[in-house]
Amino acid sequence: MATIHDVAKRANVSVATVSRYLNQNGYVGEKSKQAIERAIRELNFVPNKVARTLSTKKSNLIGLIIPDIVNPFFPELARAVEDIAYRNGYTVILCNSDEDPEKEKHYLKVLSQEYVAGIIIATTCEGIVQDTDIPIVALDRVPKTDLPSVTTNNKYGAELAGRLLVECGANEILILKGPKLLASSEERLSGFLRAVEGKNIQLHIVESPYEMRVAEKLTYEFLTNHPSIDGIFGSSDVSAIGALKACERLGKKVPQEIQIVGFDGIQLGDYTSPSLTTVAQKIYQLGETAADLLIRQIEGRTIEERHIEIKPELVVRETTRKEFL
Repeated sequence: MATIHDVAKRANVSVATVSRYLNQNGYVGEKSKQAIERAIRELNFVPNKVARTLSTKKSNLIGLIIPDIVNPFFPELARAVEDIAYRNGYTVILCNSDEDPEKEKHYLKVLSQEYVAGIIIATTCEGIVQDTDIPIVALDRVPKTDLPSVTTNNKYGAELAGRLLVECGANEILILKGPKLLASSEERLSGFLRAVEGKNIQLHIVESPYEMRVAEKLTYEFLTNHPSIDGIFGSSDVSAIGALKACERLGKKVPQEIQIVGFDGIQLGDYTSPSLTTVAQKIYQLGETAADLLIRQIEGRTIEERHIEIKPELVVRETTRKEFL
């Protein structure tokens, strides 16, 4: 395999001149440039990307840190980021933090040291993002920083869910609220409460991680002790699907006896039985927009908006009673 030294010898120039040509860093005369290009063709020379990255401190790699690869929402989000990155000549490195702040810090540090061009974080990272000058975009979960961000209008979406359950005749509702450390979780709770304010609705609020099995267990226990509940709002689709499983175990008919609304719009919700009514985030648009925003930063292009909020939409399926609408 040909080396940079072979190219320099064939082109009758110095190794430093070939390096400047490959890295596009510094002046190379036209005659030398033509000689180097001819030598590269003749020797079938392939530049060492690792060496070039170490030299230029730049690469075509984008880091993506997500909190839970098991939750179908995040692979769908990652797919959109990867699509846009690939179209623009970038490769995505995927890191799964398992909702662990220490792993988030570790991945952010490692990615920063590996000369990635930029990073997209869909995690709870707080503060540590200030320690790097690499372009970063916050996606879905937005830390309390001034980072460029792309997220869903969570309050609006949860308000849609609350209104629907009320309009469908629910009188006693269990809210499976997401983790309290997530701003998006609190926003969804706030939006739902706004929707039922002033209505004669009895509410029960239970904090649940975005995990199907945990949501199933919590719902099963709660419904056993509160059999009069006739509506459930899962602040993520995986929580709502866990609740649906609990209802099945208890012999409660959905939607005849109890109605369920989720939040996310993952593809799996269309294949549950009954299919899940949900507040659908525009998942592909979220990932696409975040990737575009990051690439604009990396390439020094103008950013019109630093904080982008996308409205979700209500998707009514079989876990709510349509006759009330």
